[in-house]
Amino acid sequence: MIEPLGTAPPRAVWSVADLVRAVAQLLGARFGVASVSGEISGFSRAASGHCYFNLKDAQGESALIRCAMFRRAAGGLDFAPADGLLVELRGRVGLYEPRGELQFVVESMQRAGAGALYEQFLKTKARLEALGLFDASRKRALPAYPRAVGVVTSLGAAALHDVLSALARRAPHVHVVVYPSLVQGAEAPTALVRAIELASQRAEVDVLIVCRGGGSLEDLWSFNDERVVRAIAACAVPVVSGVGHETDVTLVDFAADLRAPTPTAAAELAAPVRQECLDALDHAARALQRRVHVVLDTHDQRLDRLALRLSRPGQGLQLQAQRLDRLAQKLALQLPQSLQAQSARLVQRHGQLAHLVAMRLAEREQRLQRAGDRLRALDPRRVLSRGYAWLSDSSGRPIVSAHGLAPGQALRAVLHDGQADVEVQRVQTGLEG
Repeated sequence: MIEPLGTAPPRAVWSVADLVRAVAQLLGARFGVASVSGEISGFSRAASGHCYFNLKDAQGESALIRCAMFRRAAGGLDFAPADGLLVELRGRVGLYEPRGELQFVVESMQRAGAGALYEQFLKTKARLEALGLFDASRKRALPAYPRAVGVVTSLGAAALHDVLSALARRAPHVHVVVYPSLVQGAEAPTALVRAIELASQRAEVDVLIVCRGGGSLEDLWSFNDERVVRAIAACAVPVVSGVGHETDVTLVDFAADLRAPTPTAAAELAAPVRQECLDALDHAARALQRRVHVVLDTHDQRLDRLALRLSRPGQGLQLQAQRLDRLAQKLALQLPQSLQAQSARLVQRHGQLAHLVAMRLAEREQRLQRAGDRLRALDPRRVLSRGYAWLSDSSGRPIVSAHGLAPGQALRAVLHDGQADVEVQRVQTGLEG
């Protein structure tokens, strides 16, 4: 409608509450009960049981809507909602009047599949797990009493304050080295890798904490980057991951030597309580002192006994004299018996020796007699006494054959009682005639 020139139209001035309420009524009338699908982001459950999260567009569009699911509806879920899940929601579109924000009040939720980020998370996890980066055999034990703890996080992050507060409270003697890094955004993975490698190269800390506060899946996505995971796996220092809240899980948690549910818990795991260490030292010192006292008391008693013995040397001498007397009496009794036994053994040995000598002499005489008989039987003179003669030529060589003799040859004949020079008259070989 066109109003006449020069007449001011009546203005309707809304109060904020009326305007928000009118828009809420309009939305409720326009949409009523609606169904929508998308990817969960920033999921949280309050102590009251109500759930709050954002629902992102599943097609990658830069659009999201805040959602609220009250305890009654959340109690009927048969699965645990988590960031990255693709879900289908049924509920009402409205305005949250205290903040004038558009929100979707969820009455039911069904799982529709995993979101794109969650699918990428699972694929990367499976690939790195196949490479052995998550093997339990690679995990290293944290040092029991670290001298220095390194922290990789953002300088402006609340996680750094939590870690420093926990270390100051638990172990104020531990030196803390901060390796600043971005923890969110496109440049965060490169910065995290650089900080972790710097801590590994400088080797000035005994354990390294990699941490940041909680957030949605995309907020924590830098800690799912393969470069960051490989840097942690290759770090020369044992690593504790403290990324997000207790329900948040990143690939860094699998590669680290130890996972902590929060940054504060990471600090508590990295360094023991100073007072507990002092109490343990006091207990050990007291135990050592008691042991030293026991040893000293034992030696004191031994010294007392020795001193007591030294204070009465006469008793020792008397005991030794008595012992000598007993030995002398024993010797006096045993000596005659021993001499008598030795004499008897000598007489017995003398008889045995005489008998043995007689037997040996008789045996030797018999052997000598037999040898003489054999020698006499071989004496040539006994042969000559039976009528034989021993012939030899002029040079003394014996004549053993008629061959070689010649008539007129001079020979010498040896008989048993003398010798004679003879001359060969005739030579006859053989025994004829």
